[in-house]
Amino acid sequence: MRVLVVEDEERLADAVAHGLRLHAIAVDVAYDGQEALDMAAYVDYDVVVLDRDLPEVHGDDVCRRLRESGGGGRVLMLTAAGQIRDKIDGLALGADDYLVKPFAFAELVARVRALSRRSARAAVPPLERAGITLDPDRRTVTRDGRRVPLNRKEFDVLRELLSADGKLVTSGELRRSVWDEYADTGTGALRVTITSLRRKLGVPPAIQNVPGKGYRL
Repeated sequence: MRVLVVEDEERLADAVAHGLRLHAIAVDVAYDGQEALDMAAYVDYDVVVLDRDLPEVHGDDVCRRLRESGGGGRVLMLTAAGQIRDKIDGLALGADDYLVKPFAFAELVARVRALSRRSARAAVPPLERAGITLDPDRRTVTRDGRRVPLNRKEFDVLRELLSADGKLVTSGELRRSVWDEYADTGTGALRVTITSLRRKLGVPPAIQNVPGKGYRL
């Protein structure tokens, strides 16, 4: 899951992003409406957590333009405007959910996860290669019939490699797909994930490292 947090109060935006990342959710942050639209044009976010009162482009206009663009992501409006009329107006603009500040963080996480499930595309058939079967819907992995328990990052990396059907996937492509733009993958997060994934998949080795370029199955 990849989430865009749009909030002009930088401390709040960073706190929300940090909390979501602690729940293994990849998060990008935009501090004004125009930046949010620019980022959403590049990345297909599952959920956009959107403040209404934004500089540059108002949150209402951001919501409207996201809907007009035809993107599949869901919009959660996060705002201090909590009157019934405000909620009705926000939902009428195309928001999928509405959470009033101040809020309980556990509720925010639950709503983001629920919206992500609603934004999920049609069921995807399992991916298979080298005796490995990955079911994207059930989030299960087996190898030669043996269940392989993976954490979220390992699962997402393996899904990208399987989707490539034997072609090379560069390190940059894996970082962009699995981690958000603020993740410190330069210190070896990808390498550590690949190492753990290889160990869990067992023998014979399934992941080939192409030095200086990336990985393939």
